[in-house]
Amino acid sequence: MAASRSLLSLTNSLRLGPPTPTTLSRCATSLQSRSLHRSITPPRIPPPTPFVPDATAFLTLIGRGLSKHASKIESWDALFSLTSPQLAELGVEPPRARRYLLRWRDKFRNGQFGIGGDLKQVANGVGVVRLMEVPIASNASTEAAGAKATITRGPGMMKRIINVDPESLPMSDTDLRRAPRVAGLTIKNSHTIHGSHVELKKGSNGNVALIKVKEGLWEHRRGHKVDGGERRKAEVRAKRRAAERKASRA
Repeated sequence: MAASRSLLSLTNSLRLGPPTPTTLSRCATSLQSRSLHRSITPPRIPPPTPFVPDATAFLTLIGRGLSKHASKIESWDALFSLTSPQLAELGVEPPRARRYLLRWRDKFRNGQFGIGGDLKQVANGVGVVRLMEVPIASNASTEAAGAKATITRGPGMMKRIINVDPESLPMSDTDLRRAPRVAGLTIKNSHTIHGSHVELKKGSNGNVALIKVKEGLWEHRRGHKVDGGERRKAEVRAKRRAAERKASRA
């Protein structure tokens, strides 16, 4: 429709006389914009994961109170396809909340998760991680594969934090070797799982921990303005010093 109007405008201009550079530029811009609009493909909708199975879990994890809008977003596909104006029509306010949601959508689409996002064994929003001795991979260096036993590990073994299914323990050496390392966690004092928002299981001596889906687990907290913020900081502090000098002379 827009292209037809542009062509009609150009035709009318030719009837009235030679087209001006402004008329040609306006018509060309309209045609190019319309063609570009038609060629843009919709963004990819990533599949849900065991730790993030639906839109409610996603909004709960990223925090900033966005979970209160979960009832307005009908499905997982809607969560990753709604535009900013459409989110505004649904009542997702203020605008910075929509920008935050769109930024987290792009991160999730690119495989950038918060802690627990890479877990495969999850039940009712809870993933279990365990610190275990894992056989060193066969493709490792000869020196590493033949590592001697130490106080904290056996010969030819290494310690790794892995996601486990409590019902499938014990695991075979092959399963242990293939089990991926859980991102965002470290080993403290050679026997304790350490990481933010990790709940150590009682009686496990720090070898077993739980990662639960909860409000704000992946939240990027907003900065706190001090003395009026970055742009007004110098002005505010100068006025304060002047007031203090005036008060000291009084």
